Amino acid sequence: MPSNRIRLIAVCIASVAFAPRAIAESLSAEYQATAQRIIDAAMSDDGAYLRLQELCDGIGNRISGSENLERATRWALESLRADGNDNCRLEPVMVPKWVRGNESCVMQSPRVQPLALLGLGGSVGTGPVGITAPVVVVKDEAELDALGTGARGKIVLFNHVMPPYTEESGTGYGAAVQYRYNGARWAAEKGAVACLVRSVTAHSLHSPHTGMMSYGDAKVKIPAAAIATEDAEMIARLTARGIPVTVTLTMDAENHGEVPSANVVAELRGTTFPEEIVVIGGHIDSWDVGQGANDDGGGCIMAMETLRLLRKLNLHPKRTIRVVLWTTEELGLIGGKQYAKDHASELEHHVGAIEADIGSFTPVGYGVDCQDAKRLDIAAAQLREIMGMCGSVAPLKVTPGSSAPDVSPMKSGGVIVMGHDTNSAHYFDYHHTHADTIDKIDPVDLRRNVAVMAVAAYTIADMPHRLGEDN
Repeated sequence: MPSNRIRLIAVCIASVAFAPRAIAESLSAEYQATAQRIIDAAMSDDGAYLRLQELCDGIGNRISGSENLERATRWALESLRADGNDNCRLEPVMVPKWVRGNESCVMQSPRVQPLALLGLGGSVGTGPVGITAPVVVVKDEAELDALGTGARGKIVLFNHVMPPYTEESGTGYGAAVQYRYNGARWAAEKGAVACLVRSVTAHSLHSPHTGMMSYGDAKVKIPAAAIATEDAEMIARLTARGIPVTVTLTMDAENHGEVPSANVVAELRGTTFPEEIVVIGGHIDSWDVGQGANDDGGGCIMAMETLRLLRKLNLHPKRTIRVVLWTTEELGLIGGKQYAKDHASELEHHVGAIEADIGSFTPVGYGVDCQDAKRLDIAAAQLREIMGMCGSVAPLKVTPGSSAPDVSPMKSGGVIVMGHDTNSAHYFDYHHTHADTIDKIDPVDLRRNVAVMAVAAYTIADMPHRLGEDN
């Protein structure tokens, strides 16, 4: 092979290998000054925390199908309109309505003691007289299977321990949550009359954590609830010593079918390519305990404040930035799925979609995912440069292969989906509990998150090429 051809091939290979880096470096050169303007403005503005107070203190928790959720969607729409945004609207979504009602769990033997309990979302009730039965403790599905008929007529307690957070392993939530989600179905298959689940958390102050459960295709549906980790441990210790434990579980929970709700939508229209969309958002619903501050009031406020901040700075990107506040994430990603369905014909014009749904703690970077491996590599390189421009806010990283719940249904439509990530070391301490209240949010951290999201959204919406493209 002639030497000049070898050199040509080598140059081509090198240009392909370093194309993402070259693109990313050009982003930094073009947008660093603007990024710093955005950061400085966000860090000197109290609007995000004041607006979060309006949502959390003024409206409170916002479970699917509730009047509070409808109040929140109307509040968000009015707030986005008052900020001067474009195309503010509600996009209808039919959502499930599950009502908790009164509930209790009392240990009857070996002594009488009330237990800290929260019914799981979607569970059936016990009936007015409740269910009194012995408790059998298992740590996982394998131990349940090993019981054979030993669960028949009993209340199964899944005492699966969620490990503490570490930098190396993360939270352990994914492994633990399966017992909350599937436990009632598994227990019913073994003849159990009810299911209790150790709360999905590594830290507790006698605080039960609720969350969604599913019966799947189960023929028999039994009541399901979470108890505090301290109570789960106590019952496990007693039964391990051979001391029988009996409890009375009473739950008024009812499913009321589907009712109307809506996704909240508003835009900062693009100047050059208005048909190309960058979505940012969070989910406006929460559970029916606490205030839904970290999950996910803060995420909604980050997106709302991003548009307000960019308008305040008179920054109008080439592409449209669209805020979407999704309804009913907690009971099955209903709003996220409906958005992807409603906008299926325009997903090819969605440049990217960002959701913040992991609390409002110190930002740590972005997860990014895409069906196309090449586009994913290029997008990750571009995001690394964007995160680098936010170095004055916090050290930030990019994690390919991850995103966030409500944007995930858009992935199959070819959209590059992203998760706005924060330090989750303490997120699951408050997750789905009475303690998810605004006092757990540091106003400075909230400003940091607004700054990072605003820089990311603006740069992605304004850069010369679409996210994930090199020419």
